[in-house]
Amino acid sequence: MPSKTSKKVEKAQADNTAEESFYASPLYDFLYPFKPVGSQWLPEYIIILFAVIIRCAIGLGPYSGQSVKPMHGDFEAQRHWLEITQHLPISQWYYFDLEYWGLDYPPLTAYHSYILGKLGSLINPDWFALNVSRGLESNDLKTYMRFTVILSEVIFYIPAVVYFTKWVGRHRGLSPVGQFIAAAAILFQPALMLIDHGHFQYNCVMLGFTVYAINSLMDEFYAPAAACFVLSICFKQMALYYSPIFFAYLLGRCVFKTGIRFPRFLSIAMATIATFLVMYIPLYIMGSGSQNVLQSVHRIFPFARGIFEDKVANFWCVTNIFVKYKQLFTQQQLQLYSLLATALGFLPAVVLVLLYPKKHLVPFALAACSMSFFLFSFQVHEKTILVPLLPITLLYTSTNWDVLSLVSWINNVGLFTLWPLLKKDGLALQYCVCFAFCNWLIG
Repeated sequence: MPSKTSKKVEKAQADNTAEESFYASPLYDFLYPFKPVGSQWLPEYIIILFAVIIRCAIGLGPYSGQSVKPMHGDFEAQRHWLEITQHLPISQWYYFDLEYWGLDYPPLTAYHSYILGKLGSLINPDWFALNVSRGLESNDLKTYMRFTVILSEVIFYIPAVVYFTKWVGRHRGLSPVGQFIAAAAILFQPALMLIDHGHFQYNCVMLGFTVYAINSLMDEFYAPAAACFVLSICFKQMALYYSPIFFAYLLGRCVFKTGIRFPRFLSIAMATIATFLVMYIPLYIMGSGSQNVLQSVHRIFPFARGIFEDKVANFWCVTNIFVKYKQLFTQQQLQLYSLLATALGFLPAVVLVLLYPKKHLVPFALAACSMSFFLFSFQVHEKTILVPLLPITLLYTSTNWDVLSLVSWINNVGLFTLWPLLKKDGLALQYCVCFAFCNWLIG
């Protein structure tokens, strides 16, 4: 005899209604009481509040490199960048003591670090005192650093996700409750929460700008979409994993969708160039001219590190068990082979959105392209899985049960690939709880 839950699911599949994407799940049951029109403003704030609470709880645990001398880990790297950006002139940011967590991200990360460092120094200047603060691990510093990640996510990532789910909901006939359920499923993705608020990074800023770019594509604001995507790249270079799709989609919208639109193409080009100039002009003017800009680019692309890092679950690391690439091939050969493999992987998605630039294809194409980069590109580390997981997780807005099941499965596999890293950080408890909670939540 079929269970009550299975009957609910069968009814939901037959109805194919938006809020029933996660029908019979605890998430649906929790938000269903807010279905009446008069209370539909509440779920958004409740979801955001719970998302922040979960992130705070994760932040109570250890972080990357805690008490591990002399280099510590990513927490110390981020703290060190807050330190050097406020005490040193721009001309030294990409040159200062490169052996100790030298700055190796694009300039928007440096500007972000500068602002957070200035704010933190108003509270306690000892946190970011030049050189003498290295390896500092006080509880008040940890609290402040954890707060900066939450603040960054509340500003850049959460509003972008909420807007995306509302846009999809409006254009697919989803009820407000259905939109909030999808937003909650995306915001409770465990991989991003554990890396940013456990391990410690600011990936939410890069991913937030990417979602803003996607939102602009959905609204057909192509120049702002280009600007937001450039900001994403200028925060973390891993956003380049999305670049073939953004380029192909925007070009398709200028050429193939409605005929050649030169003014549209010109506005996109100008927005792209202008945003890059705004990001890099301070390095040029207040640094040592073009040499400072070139140094930042050199730091951003560290080809000398090797084809993969640690226990990343990509093609090169897995097959390296059988084929010792570093012994058989030179660094230049591996760079070429990885480039060819990556291009072959993302080419079908690029051709599709170039010739048929449909809005509903954007998350699928971004997922395929970024996953190709993760699996085959040069110099990939474990945390890079967050890049393909973003567009995949955005597909929680789908009402197709097969898509929802596949998204959940990929998220679980992606989280599994992070186990060696998070276990090393002492985050095994947080890992297990988040894994169980997030799967239980969406049923």
